[in-house]
Amino acid sequence: MLDDVPRDPFADDPDDPAAALGEPDDPEPLTSAERDEAMTDLADVEVFRSLLEPQGVLGLVLDCPECGEQHYFDWELLRGNLRQMIENGQPQVHEPAYQPDPTDYVTWEYARGYVDGVIDTEEQR
Repeated sequence: MLDDVPRDPFADDPDDPAAALGEPDDPEPLTSAERDEAMTDLADVEVFRSLLEPQGVLGLVLDCPECGEQHYFDWELLRGNLRQMIENGQPQVHEPAYQPDPTDYVTWEYARGYVDGVIDTEEQR
């Protein structure tokens, strides 16, 4: 198990409301292509964080295909989710950000463009 992944808030709780659901099915392991994609995403998140966190960006905002809403992820949660996905085939359940300030987060596309801009600037020197 990963040490840097947030702990389940109901771990070892005999009154865990999810206990009525039974034990979860074991996740299917990632295919090699899915694993490679998750590893690339993890590397991207590390680069995004190294360049954007000093600018005051707290993480990324991602569109959720399941509920159609935007979800705000801080850098540690993104990193932990990706590492959990790589190791176990699915991300750990987590609490969403509580009343995040949208101005503190950027989209994946913005982060990618920012990194590309930094690289282009460095190459022109």
